[in-house]
Amino acid sequence: MTFDESVRIAPSADVDEGAEIGSGSSVWHLAQVREQAVLGRGCVIGRGAYIGTGVRLGENVKVQNYALVYEPAEVGDGAFIGPAAVFTNDHRPRSVDPDGKQKRAGDWHAVGVTVGEGASIGARAVCVAPVRIGRWAMVGAGAVVTGDVPDFALVVGVPARRIAWIGRAGERLEQEAPDTWRCPETGALYREADGELTEIDNEH
Repeated sequence: MTFDESVRIAPSADVDEGAEIGSGSSVWHLAQVREQAVLGRGCVIGRGAYIGTGVRLGENVKVQNYALVYEPAEVGDGAFIGPAAVFTNDHRPRSVDPDGKQKRAGDWHAVGVTVGEGASIGARAVCVAPVRIGRWAMVGAGAVVTGDVPDFALVVGVPARRIAWIGRAGERLEQEAPDTWRCPETGALYREADGELTEIDNEH
């Protein structure tokens, strides 16, 4: 296999020749990257992590040690996937069919997890596909996500539920008015409407 000279692949990593690895990316010890997987520039795949067939990662994505990202997951730029997090791909998993015969690849249809730009998935969190994690959202450690997560939401628990709004800097937002929130670190303002949060500075 031939990759850009800036790509670092540990000798013990298993990277399929059909995978695409963006410049400046690193794949560390015992990680596996399957065929047709696409990693953008500057990605980091930690020790023992698994990137499934055809999974697509944007630029500057970090997949920490022993995380399992099963196809057909799609992960946006700048997202973080914590240690031992799991993205499932079968909503009704069975090893065998109703007659007791072993299922084959063609006996089920994979469903994926979609992660928006800048979102973070905590250590040992489980995202049960099909589900979407919104832009800059944060999933707490050990949470089990069974429904879509809005942009900028902080969710925790089993099943995961929203407990706060969170900004790009990762800080909980502070409410300034019934529909207005501010980041205590950056001062950025956000507007809440109908259970969703948007950046005021980006509105036109």
